[in-house]
Amino acid sequence: MDSDDPLADVFVANVMTEPVETIDPGASAATAARRLVESDIGSILAGAESLPPDGILTESDFVALAAEGRDPTTTTVEEWMSSPVITVSPSDSIGAAARTMADRNVKKLPVVEPETAGLVGIVTTTDVARYVPVHEFHPEETG
Repeated sequence: MDSDDPLADVFVANVMTEPVETIDPGASAATAARRLVESDIGSILAGAESLPPDGILTESDFVALAAEGRDPTTTTVEEWMSSPVITVSPSDSIGAAARTMADRNVKKLPVVEPETAGLVGIVTTTDVARYVPVHEFHPEETG
């Protein structure tokens, strides 16, 4: 634990979203997009029965798919997902998760319990932002 980390006492388990939406890698990108809209989420994990999951399909991936003119009804999740998936542990601090996101240029990290090797949640930049102390951005408000 980094004593200079103001987020060292807040853990991924405290901020992650659960359960995680998953999809078969062979499903169409259109099916995955419908699932994102129906569930009001920004990503879906592919092949989550294996750990780490086979891949992740995010809103950004759909923008790239459209930009390339790909047909989402004939493009599979497996063809378009980002892989390998970078994961974190529920016992990692959100500061460490935020550094991983920044270092690896990702916005979503599946959370895997190392002892059981089970998928337990997902942590996103939004989840982390909800817990960043006000004094990090507005020190004048903390007196």
